[in-house]
Amino acid sequence: MPFLTENSVADYICSLLEAESFKLQIAHHRVIEAEEAVYAEPTRPWPKAVSDILARQGISRLYAHQARAVDFARAGQHVVIATPTASGKSLVYNLPMLENFLTNPDSRALYLFPLKALAQDQLGAFNRLTEHWPAEGRPEVAVYDGDTSDHFRRKIRLNPPNVLISNPEMLHLALCPHHELWATFWAGLDYVVVDEVHTYRGLLGSHMAQIFRRLNRICANYGADPAYIFCSATVGNPGELTRSLTGFEAEVVSKGSAPKGRRHMVFINPEGSPATAAIQLLQAALSRNLRTIVYCQSRRMTELISLWAGSKAGKYASRISAYRAGFLPEERREIEARLENGELLAVVSTSALELGIDIGNLDLCILVGYPGSVMSFQQRGGRVGRHGNESAVLFVAQEDALDQHFIKHPHDFFSRPPEDAVLNPANPVIVRRHLCCAAAELPLKALEAWPCEPAIKKEVDFLQSRGELLCSADGQTYYSARKRPQRDVDLRSSGGAYTIETPEKQVIGTVDGIRALREAHPGAVYLHRGRTYTIKDLDLGGRTAQAEPDNPNYYTRVRSNKVTEILSIEDSRPVLGTILYSGVLKVTETITGYEKRSTSQNRLLSVVPLEFPPLEFETEGLWFTIPESLQREAEAKFIHFMGSIHALEHAAIGIFPLLVLADRNDLGGISTPMHAQTGAPTVFIYDGIPGGAGLTRQAFRKGEDLLRRTYAAVADCSCELGCPSCVHSPKCGSGNRPIDKAGALFLAEGLLSGTVAAAPELKIFPIGAASGRGKPQGAEPLEVPLFQTFSPPEPRLAGLEKGVVDCRNNSEPSSGARENRSFHVTNPSVMNEEKTMTTAVLDPAPDAGSRYLVLDVETQLSAQEVGGWHRADRMRVSVAVLYESQADAFTAYTEERMPELLARLAAGPLVVGFNIKRFDYEVLSLYSGGKGFFKNFPTLDMLQVVYERLSYRLSLDNLAQATLGAPKSADGLTALQWWKEGRVEDIARYCEDDVRLTRDLYLFGLTNGFLLFTNKAGQAVRVPVDFRA
Repeated sequence: MPFLTENSVADYICSLLEAESFKLQIAHHRVIEAEEAVYAEPTRPWPKAVSDILARQGISRLYAHQARAVDFARAGQHVVIATPTASGKSLVYNLPMLENFLTNPDSRALYLFPLKALAQDQLGAFNRLTEHWPAEGRPEVAVYDGDTSDHFRRKIRLNPPNVLISNPEMLHLALCPHHELWATFWAGLDYVVVDEVHTYRGLLGSHMAQIFRRLNRICANYGADPAYIFCSATVGNPGELTRSLTGFEAEVVSKGSAPKGRRHMVFINPEGSPATAAIQLLQAALSRNLRTIVYCQSRRMTELISLWAGSKAGKYASRISAYRAGFLPEERREIEARLENGELLAVVSTSALELGIDIGNLDLCILVGYPGSVMSFQQRGGRVGRHGNESAVLFVAQEDALDQHFIKHPHDFFSRPPEDAVLNPANPVIVRRHLCCAAAELPLKALEAWPCEPAIKKEVDFLQSRGELLCSADGQTYYSARKRPQRDVDLRSSGGAYTIETPEKQVIGTVDGIRALREAHPGAVYLHRGRTYTIKDLDLGGRTAQAEPDNPNYYTRVRSNKVTEILSIEDSRPVLGTILYSGVLKVTETITGYEKRSTSQNRLLSVVPLEFPPLEFETEGLWFTIPESLQREAEAKFIHFMGSIHALEHAAIGIFPLLVLADRNDLGGISTPMHAQTGAPTVFIYDGIPGGAGLTRQAFRKGEDLLRRTYAAVADCSCELGCPSCVHSPKCGSGNRPIDKAGALFLAEGLLSGTVAAAPELKIFPIGAASGRGKPQGAEPLEVPLFQTFSPPEPRLAGLEKGVVDCRNNSEPSSGARENRSFHVTNPSVMNEEKTMTTAVLDPAPDAGSRYLVLDVETQLSAQEVGGWHRADRMRVSVAVLYESQADAFTAYTEERMPELLARLAAGPLVVGFNIKRFDYEVLSLYSGGKGFFKNFPTLDMLQVVYERLSYRLSLDNLAQATLGAPKSADGLTALQWWKEGRVEDIARYCEDDVRLTRDLYLFGLTNGFLLFTNKAGQAVRVPVDFRA
């Protein structure tokens, strides 16, 4: 390279600025001068043992921000410290913990780090602080994560350390679910340390908000009230972030006071490929022995730069490595170790090395593409120039809209404050999953603060209606329907992860469930550690993708179609010349195929069709409409209107991260020239995760800024027809077609110059409502009361004559109207004492409570005798009993009267049974001429309803005992024996008893909306049922 001179950062930058090949590409150079440290003393002096630790570290005084933060921590107050990288945040939590240990050797602290590598770093750092203490007087510290062996996990559980270092996954999957095994640890817990808390935003943050609430419940259960110490990169809202995560306030320390070395900031707009420019810069740095980190915006770019740089690096090839999250743990640890000890001179990474992993002193940071936020830019740049050394950060812009914005307006970057970190603690999809987890750990009480929050209570009711939460008989406690629901909750993806395997079954990486269809579909080109693979198969059920080594001259990109439905409108307001809305959307995306594009020229080679089930999810979003007058004016000018709104959508999403802390990959968008619900051309932008992350909700408040910056992004771009810097999107499902840049500029100008006096009321009907397939938004939900009263009749059994038993109770036949009576439950497993359950009458569906039949069938032969339960049609009827509600009578039929029974069933309005479809109808099919006879019968199978709620079956005896306090009088095996003994009347009585229980359960469920059963833990709980349908 022409700018190679002395081996120093300053000379490197000087040569770069003077190099002819880069002169015209450098858009901006700025030097941030060094800053001196500011020191302060904590309010209270340290014990001598702690002072000695500081002295051995060469620390005579704390930085001012450290001193202020430890004051709060030592006082047991929650505190969040949000200061730049390398500002000594670890002392803020280690020193108070060590002081607390000296006072109380039984004290405990939980340290949470988002990455295993960070945990290992902190383990070593903590041990070094106390290595001069006597062994018997040191606090015990241990790492408990996925790499900890089963043997050491048992040892740690049996003898919990003073400091337990773990991560969100282990807290979620091990510590909380098995809290009873950690009772000693929880009881002594004084501190919870949450490092890199700024990473807990978006999807992961929404999960963590629920996990911290689960953790707080467990701590309270063991009498602990720990102080939280949060450590964060510099974000705009550290206090709001921690409040969203935990629900409580924390003191904020955000003004850093650590020294800073001199730093060069160089913005480069490459004439050719950004990757080529980065490789040239890296080669120059390697030749000077400058320790360098290269950050890329994607796995693909990381692998490509590592591959190309290695092939051109000559003797330095072995000293360059790629690093990204998809690598296996042992691969990442090897790279980290080689980088720290100097064996590696350069690493090419995604955001995986953005966090505070100790990788030694670095000199140069090359950013290939803007990382999406000022915070991430500072965090990545903060990896170099530690200990006051001179350093440089080189920003190599891509064609992305944000990159080009800051190339054209560098002063905007340096004047911008850090962005706010956003999450959605009320994301309904995530809240539901964690409510089930919380109830499995400790039963939820109806009067607890968390379940009583309106948004949470709504999800509790939803889960109960689905049978995922089971309510106790008294309505005061909720239990999880599953023992370990935590296993199905993935914190870092919106779906379960897929593994990428070679033909030899070697796992070479993982990919998020949502991204799997985009990145690991059959035919996709997949890169891993500089090697190229082609995906041969994607197993959706097994969640695996088969990859074979390959060397294609193309890369792949998926194509898809999307549809958006507005489910609700949360807010709306006029913004310049349009109306901006915020609400809940349902997005349906169908991946239709993928493109093969030339690696060298980006030329489209071919399009290959794919068939996948559609991806459907609900999320938060914002949208605005194009006024009809503006549309007519555009069409009059022969502007391609669809291409115009499509380009406007892309430009808005591209510039979106200037408003909120997000990456464009966190967002999705759809534009349509006529939306069925708004009745106008509409542009949608939505959060890209189910339930929403709060991104568009925050941006809604900055609607005018969004429109103005979108216009500027298009207007400032020098291209003629549109490019990735303005209106093209790298993730467009239609391949950026149609796109009309001039039209987008025309529409944006029209929106900026127009005015709207007020937002009109927009009544949203579900798509298809006009044809009778939907219900208007705002329709009142049907509320089911806790209990509905009724009294079951008490029929008596008449004699068995000519194959028919006529059983009528002492009351007169019903005229069709039900009385409101009292139903007493005396089963002690349901209530502590006899109680009368009363409430207002619930009107069921017409005739549902007054005109119905209840059927039960007993057989002559067992399943074993006919070859299995699937041959129930061969079992033959011994006795069948039918209850008719209008006559209020039970009638028993023996085999020779089956024609009469079938005639009664065919004339009935509704047939109720328990397992009637899978058993009783199967048995009767022998006499009806086949199963088709029952096909159109209006039938309610209560076992089927229960199974649909719980995903497992319950016995009639369980339901009857728990709900009615009345057990079955016999069982099927006994009835078979009675048949062999000729005791037909006994079978008839037993069968009638079962019909009575079935009828009473039906009436109870019909009027109350639930039945009771006893779960495996011996608890009487509710299963919601809807018999009105």
